Amino acid sequence: MLSSRRLFLLFSLTVTSLAGCSGSSSQDNTTTSSSNSSASSLPSTPQSCSSSTALIIDSITENDSDENNGAAKAIDYNLSPESRWSSLGDGKSITLDMGTQATITEVKTAWHKHDERTSFYELEASTDETDWVNLVANGQSENTQLFTSATFDEVTARYIRLIGHGNSNDLWNDLIEVEVYGCDGLEVASAQPSGALEPTDLSPLSPPSDNFDLSRWYLSVPSDNDNNGNADSIKEKQLNNGYENPDYFFTGDDGGMVFRVYPTGFKTSANTSYTRTELREMLRAGDTSIDTKGVNANNWVFGSAPASDRAKAGGIDGNMRATLAVNRVSTTGENYQVGRVIIGQIHANDDEPIRLYYRKLPDNSKGALYFAHEIKDGDDQWHSLIGSRSDQAADPSDGIALNEIFSYEIDVRGNTLSVHIYREGQPTISKSISMRDSGYDQGGQYMYFKAGAYNQNNSGEDTDYTQVTFYALEQRHN
Repeated sequence: MLSSRRLFLLFSLTVTSLAGCSGSSSQDNTTTSSSNSSASSLPSTPQSCSSSTALIIDSITENDSDENNGAAKAIDYNLSPESRWSSLGDGKSITLDMGTQATITEVKTAWHKHDERTSFYELEASTDETDWVNLVANGQSENTQLFTSATFDEVTARYIRLIGHGNSNDLWNDLIEVEVYGCDGLEVASAQPSGALEPTDLSPLSPPSDNFDLSRWYLSVPSDNDNNGNADSIKEKQLNNGYENPDYFFTGDDGGMVFRVYPTGFKTSANTSYTRTELREMLRAGDTSIDTKGVNANNWVFGSAPASDRAKAGGIDGNMRATLAVNRVSTTGENYQVGRVIIGQIHANDDEPIRLYYRKLPDNSKGALYFAHEIKDGDDQWHSLIGSRSDQAADPSDGIALNEIFSYEIDVRGNTLSVHIYREGQPTISKSISMRDSGYDQGGQYMYFKAGAYNQNNSGEDTDYTQVTFYALEQRHN
């Protein structure tokens, strides 16, 4: 997927900003086994990882290799036997540079002909590439699984050195792939939110794409102009070329991007109960040769996903920030549906790692914020941020009023999901949860962000619309 292993935190501003461990890592789809390890005399005491994920390897060097099998092949995400580091001799080594100091918890290795012979190695760590401490003294490849996992006490290091000692047949060191797990500055940053987006100049006389870069999104609206029985999908190029709809999607008098949706209308699929005017992230940016679905360049995966999926995906982990105001919510219909709208999501194949809700009841002056985390093929877990999602919720004293501008941030690092809420003059509200047992680190799970107005009331009067205005929207991936 990438010519370099260095995966910068690229700000892929797919919508331009206009407003405003101590735990075992998730396993690949191949089971791993532990090698004998030791970690005495470790470098300085590390910061404990809240979760463990695959770390970025900035570069790799070697002290020797076969002419056609250099060290770079051991970090190219390619698990074929032809893509490997090979070096003949006891003590041949490769050194991994993480680019910055990180907390290391595990190293995974995949060895050539692992089912036919046992490869021998040791692992060392260093903060300065001068003083080294031993992590694994007598590592051996697992003969029944592709990946062997070496775990040890958390250690702070920038460099990891793998020293080969041949295999049970000869002195060839043949390493297909190596991965380092732990947490670095990126994970630490997940507990330090980026902050609200500040508004810039917006034109009220222009269609949304004149104010926002919509080249990497498509829009669902609850009409059916193509007569296929489902909601219309406005693809990336059309959306970014001046598309607007006076009923559902347009620029407001203040220049914001307005999403309006009624309780009735066409839906995106037979499995959906509610109508929406909502953006769907499309990393392919109009390249229709790339499928919409699947682990591919159009979608992203969690950093806890298998290496093969991370190699194919359009991004790894994700962060979305938005500045917005909820202008109107429904006031009629069933009690359990009144006043609620989803304003941001991460969607997976069939489930939703997060749905972020705003809800204001008719008798309350302010609204609540909460989110659902859906277990893969399972139930929702509910988490409150401001106020309560109850049908009889009291008016939240710290709630968000209609037309009040606020910002949210949704951040994923490996198996950690964090949500942050920002309001002028108010403290930041943050909530982080572990997705270690949620099932999204399995192979084949792909992700995409969604943002807009996903109405959660299909029982209200036909004219009882919901409206949300976005003043900034920004997302990025590794």
